[in-house]
Amino acid sequence: MPVSKRSQTAGIAIILIVVVGLSGYFIATYLFSPEPDTITIHLCDTACVIIEYKDTRIFIDPWYFLENYTGLLADVVLITHPHFDHYNETTVNSIQKDETMNILPASMDDEVLAHDGVGVVPGDIIQLGNITITAFYMYTYDFGHDRSFNWTSYLIDINGFTIFHGGDAANMSEYTQLNGLVDVACLPIYFFDNTTIYSLEMIQPRYFIPYHFYVEYKNVWFDTWGSQIPLVSDCEVIRMDYWTSYTFEF
Repeated sequence: MPVSKRSQTAGIAIILIVVVGLSGYFIATYLFSPEPDTITIHLCDTACVIIEYKDTRIFIDPWYFLENYTGLLADVVLITHPHFDHYNETTVNSIQKDETMNILPASMDDEVLAHDGVGVVPGDIIQLGNITITAFYMYTYDFGHDRSFNWTSYLIDINGFTIFHGGDAANMSEYTQLNGLVDVACLPIYFFDNTTIYSLEMIQPRYFIPYHFYVEYKNVWFDTWGSQIPLVSDCEVIRMDYWTSYTFEF
């Protein structure tokens, strides 16, 4: 039976209504969807990391900077332990603002006093707006980082995105407590052993940023141990050179 012009017109109208409606939906979604949050991580030297989120800048283990970094000031400074390549009093003083919060292991009592800081032990939590900083354990089984010193690594939760900085810590058994909690694990690599592999196996982060490497030995470590990472973790490895940056969207 022939289709009437009225039926054809109605059909076309329905199609147009659907197309226009879908177009409007996608345009509105594009125009009014919130922009993703971003966090930028700068890897400086040894274990020094700078985390930038909106107007907040967090320094971890600053001990020296290249000239083009010297103008950056800190909202928060986190120190893991007093070794010279993690803490330098002059460098910490150079990045201060009036409202800078300095957080150090409580066992560094002289340094806490010198910087009008906050002394913490593993398990302490500090809330700064939508940023939660949790002090965690920081020790090795050798190399002069005894557990009894109560030095601290840090878990930093920024609006639901979590970054862990391990200081000099190796494969501590307490890492199992972080399993499933960490988006980005910043961990030291030592060219002579594979302790970082066990750390990744316990933590299971989404991303892994290695630090504390001698430049000439970074490739040696990955050539020797890198193939073990996918055997123990699904994390994405972000291999950064010193004085470079990486931005995460979340």
